[in-house]
Amino acid sequence: MGKVITVHYNKKPIYNITIAQDFRGVADVLEELKTKRHRLCIVTDSTVSAKYLEDVMDIVKNYASEVISFTFKAGEQSKNLDVVTDLYEKLVISHFDRKDALIALGGGVVGDLTGFVAATYLRGIRIIQMPTSLLAMVDSSIGGKTGVDFRGYKNMVGAFHQPSAVYINISTLKTLTDAQYYSGFGEIVKHGLIRDMKYFKYILDNYNGINSRDIAILEEIVAGSCEIKRAVVENDPLEKGERAVLNFGHTLGHAVEKLKNFTMLHGECVSVGMVAASYISMKRGMISESDYEKICNMLSSLNLPLDISGLNSNDIIKVSKSDKKMDAGKIKFVLLDGMGNAITKNDVIDAEMKEALTSRSLKS
Repeated sequence: MGKVITVHYNKKPIYNITIAQDFRGVADVLEELKTKRHRLCIVTDSTVSAKYLEDVMDIVKNYASEVISFTFKAGEQSKNLDVVTDLYEKLVISHFDRKDALIALGGGVVGDLTGFVAATYLRGIRIIQMPTSLLAMVDSSIGGKTGVDFRGYKNMVGAFHQPSAVYINISTLKTLTDAQYYSGFGEIVKHGLIRDMKYFKYILDNYNGINSRDIAILEEIVAGSCEIKRAVVENDPLEKGERAVLNFGHTLGHAVEKLKNFTMLHGECVSVGMVAASYISMKRGMISESDYEKICNMLSSLNLPLDISGLNSNDIIKVSKSDKKMDAGKIKFVLLDGMGNAITKNDVIDAEMKEALTSRSLKS
């Protein structure tokens, strides 16, 4: 059935991440979760629905008393409370109860929104995450963070709600556009930089396989990222301390994402944020100039942006202060204290952020 990674909560196993090369193993997951006497709702978006909904429906229909689906328009613009309300209504009309389950089939938008509904419908029902984008495979499907955007502010309404299972069909990566595919590497590079330089080096050594979408190499990369995130979230499931390091590149990245009205992909915005955070780390003497250039070169080699045009650095800094990562009026900023070792700081000032944002080509 492929690779299986077990995630623990309070030192007890709570769910498995299965990494396979097709959807067939979903049957085993549903068998283990004993869903046959219960209803399932597959939640997906208009893009993923056309590619995979029928195949998944054919498998899961044998492991539920009833299977329904809910499809919304693809894109970050759909990750809002209006779509949440529509899904609530669908579940109420279909008589879903607390023992029924949702299946999130799609990328990060689908996973985040479905997870939020699962956390709040009847005060919590089961969810199975089935990520189909690289970004969702290595990031949003793991750890139980759910959320939707509120009036353009990223993930401002959310809850912690652990999935019952995560099932990753690695072959879905073959159908992603180049932009969607490389966007996932924003989070992948982040994982290496914050925790594991051996993993970082593996990426460095496998550019050819990455560019050709070699399934064996991608399986190792996805598994490596899942292991890193698993270790961090197990130590801090509710993001009260260590887990905050996963926000490396996100403080300014989320601000860029909002100011660009979500026309840039999440991983692209995180890449810009990581470059800025790495620059501040370098200027503080926490990493070397060669380390900083190594980071920039890797991101560039993975077709990710190092800077952003068309935005004012002061606007980015202002919007970053509306982010949910604020603490007593100060930004919790993640920096690198050496390669592979991220730490949180609350003393990063506007001048440092402005210099970092304008260090390459962003106009002030």
